Amino acid sequence: MKAKPMTRTVVESKSKTVVIGFDEPFCVIGERINPTGRKKLAAELEMDDFTTVEKDALEQVACGAHILDINSGAVFSNKMAEDPRYADNNFVEPTLMKQLVERVQGLVDVPLCIDSSVPGALENGLEMAEGRPLLNSVTGEEERLELVLPLVKKYNVPVVAISNDDTGISEDPEVRFAVAKKIVERAADFGIPAHDIVVDPLVMPIGAMATAGNQVFTLVRRLREELGVNTTCGASNISFGLPNRHGINNAFLPMAAAAGMTSAIMNPVKLGASAKKIAEQTAKLEALGIVIPEGVDPAALAPLIGLGETKGTPSKEIEAIKAADFLLNVDPSGGAWIKFNRAPVEAGGESAGRGGRRRRRSA
Repeated sequence: MKAKPMTRTVVESKSKTVVIGFDEPFCVIGERINPTGRKKLAAELEMDDFTTVEKDALEQVACGAHILDINSGAVFSNKMAEDPRYADNNFVEPTLMKQLVERVQGLVDVPLCIDSSVPGALENGLEMAEGRPLLNSVTGEEERLELVLPLVKKYNVPVVAISNDDTGISEDPEVRFAVAKKIVERAADFGIPAHDIVVDPLVMPIGAMATAGNQVFTLVRRLREELGVNTTCGASNISFGLPNRHGINNAFLPMAAAAGMTSAIMNPVKLGASAKKIAEQTAKLEALGIVIPEGVDPAALAPLIGLGETKGTPSKEIEAIKAADFLLNVDPSGGAWIKFNRAPVEAGGESAGRGGRRRRRSA
């Protein structure tokens, strides 16, 4: 069966629509609102502190994210003494997901991707989210199919389908394709159309498997041509364990887009210089006898001492994606590319790019 060339996955917030599609610009799903592996963020959330969440939401949208992934994967170790249930994701995540969704959609207008392994958190996120969020995720595991697909049908939302099943993650691309096909067919049994399935074919690290790049490009073409589905991936998986990961990612994303991949879950932000980095660099300069006056604004000082901006700016991966959109003719006449390179990013603003005057969002 040949794919219909106009497959479109519609994701919405209260006021904005994002279309993931074969003939649409590459969709960037911002990944940073995720306490898994981020001890500082998890500790903040345990204290009901959403400062970093709000900063990450604003910066990711300003740097080019079209959708924000909201992952509630946390346990609260400091609260375990008062209640051992805080060590259980099934207890923590449903409440935390509601809080995260409420905070983020009150701050930015992009659609959300509700991301959890806990069914209660998925449903709470779907109940709280305005519009038509993307659900992340379902796998080919029987238990997961029976838990998640009814939610997808009930709330009429699109879902990320990850190509692993009860046997785990296969290194064989034929097996991963078969799992994706199974999910699409099972979804159809629930009345869920293929255009609401966004398949993650699972990107393997190129450092561990030399064929990983070619595998995923071939898989994406098959998923598009034979199943008619959109695709996504965790973009940084390809470079795991390698030096200069951004260099690998920058090459991978345009190649994946050219193969037919239509979105990726990724970090759109090049993080700015931290206060710690500025202090360390200042100390090195002072040790060389360079006098830096007291009271200098760190944001003004950072570029002068070789550390660049303190605010987040668009990552090189975003730049590569924008260039790929132009080259693949989903950015007609290069309008988005030209805008990107004229207008610098500012957290909370509408534009992202290089050079030119700063612009702020109107009140």
